Amino acid sequence: MAKDFSPHQQKVIKRYYENRDAIDDQRLAELVTNLYLSSGKKQEKMWVTAEDIMTRMELPATRIAHVMESKDPAVLARVVEELQNGKLTKGTAKKKKA
Repeated sequence: MAKDFSPHQQKVIKRYYENRDAIDDQRLAELVTNLYLSSGKKQEKMWVTAEDIMTRMELPATRIAHVMESKDPAVLARVVEELQNGKLTKGTAKKKKA
């Protein structure tokens, strides 16, 4: 992979992954607003994206399931608020031992 990109491109890619947590936080917050304003297929795609982001953030599976079952932007907004206030931390999902 490294040979396919110039040194400048490699640095950009490296910085992107170094800041992935902050990017995910921002994207999840933006999705809350967009979910309030959208409907139909576009809204369904946003819910899938929100689930993917929460999974990547390693939030508890029960919390993700609750948000996805309700499909209420207010519930997702509460998750974002708790993440920003530090009440809910990333990487708290329990990992099964192999």
